[in-house]
Amino acid sequence: MNAPVKAESLQYASAYRRRYVSIRWKFTIALTVALTWTAFSVYAASAWMHDLADLTHPLFALWALTFIAFVPGFMNAFLATSLLLDKRPERRIPALYPSVTLLIAAYNEEDGIGETLKSIAALNYAGAVEALVLNDGSRDRTVSRFHEVKAALDLPYNISIRLLDFEQNRGKAAVLNSGLEAARHELICTIDGDSRLRSDSLKEIVERFLSDPPGTMAVAGAVLVRNSRATLISAAQEWDYFHGISAVKRMQSMYHGTLVAQGAFSLYRKCALEEVGGWPESVGEDIVMTWAMLEKGHRIGYAEDAIVFTDAPTSFRQFYHQRKRWSRGLIEALQRHKGLLFKRRLSTLFVWWNMLFLPLDLTFTFIFIPGIIAALLGHFWIAGPLTLLLLPLAVVWNGVIFHIQRKMFATKGLKVRRNTRNIAGLFFYVLVYAIVMQPVCLWGYISELTGRRKNWGTK
Repeated sequence: MNAPVKAESLQYASAYRRRYVSIRWKFTIALTVALTWTAFSVYAASAWMHDLADLTHPLFALWALTFIAFVPGFMNAFLATSLLLDKRPERRIPALYPSVTLLIAAYNEEDGIGETLKSIAALNYAGAVEALVLNDGSRDRTVSRFHEVKAALDLPYNISIRLLDFEQNRGKAAVLNSGLEAARHELICTIDGDSRLRSDSLKEIVERFLSDPPGTMAVAGAVLVRNSRATLISAAQEWDYFHGISAVKRMQSMYHGTLVAQGAFSLYRKCALEEVGGWPESVGEDIVMTWAMLEKGHRIGYAEDAIVFTDAPTSFRQFYHQRKRWSRGLIEALQRHKGLLFKRRLSTLFVWWNMLFLPLDLTFTFIFIPGIIAALLGHFWIAGPLTLLLLPLAVVWNGVIFHIQRKMFATKGLKVRRNTRNIAGLFFYVLVYAIVMQPVCLWGYISELTGRRKNWGTK
């Protein structure tokens, strides 16, 4: 009875291997498509560049078109092609789920910590879970709220929750490192104090970690916005998290190098965290720590269907401080881990990619935005008919990621809402978001490069 089944399985495996396209070939195909599109863009824009050079200067025209059209076009083409070629391996279900320590950094989280604790108590996870809430000198009722909620919880036998209360505010990195020292288990999972895990989230991120290639030392989870109905700013961020951030992480993990295992929801090996000295004292502690792991040669994955819902900034001030901090974190990572620029691995492309964000945001802020204003007045020097060449590609990659994300949502029993706030958020994301965000990011880069005082500024 077993022989025919075995032979059939071997035939299937052999056929699968014949159909399988290796990661290096996928990278080559995506790179070829992106370079071909860029070459076509340069050819199509030759008259535009000539006219702009006559009006200004040849170097100005080359710089403007490179960072307005050519580089974004290359990025969109590479991203869309990679996503079309991507095929996620199935998550492996282990016979025994490993024990996990959850680290929850909390500062002034009295409004959110209760729901976070309830989501931990509701986890559907077969292994032992140790949850450490790390109170970083909160000045509100975070501690008393923790005790109130914990007393009312009916915790499963395998889940324990305790508080590590630090009276002085020391910063997120410091309390996470204290939690790392206190952690009893080899797998470490971090979530924020205002995050809500779905019941299967921990199970799914652990399964992805166990199923990923050897050398994987961390896996980033999928962070989505919970409070999208609060304001137009948070509604737009729902689309940013759902579309942009998810697409980029998915692509990076495909080539074995997710660049940010974000603190809001990620899983790590404790030994890998200890190897890089834990989380560094910085405003972008998660990206700097992730790059330290990558510099050691480790692989960082992404669990696209292990979801945590977080509270996004609801005011422009909060949004400004958050994105400024993220931008400063990128500069911190580049300054501390320059060696990644010369690593012989596929993900090195994305490190160089990130190096281009400064000139991209600089050009967008000081050339393209004024160009849009000039176009509205009838002068199509910068933003004109030829910039529409980018629209088909943008539509393609947005369509690809929307299809992927909606399919993933369906497997989770979720759906993309179509209410007025969500639609307004989509229009804001498409038409206004970059105009707001990229000048903020630019100021973050400048703040870090000029050594301005660091602070979180979101509480």
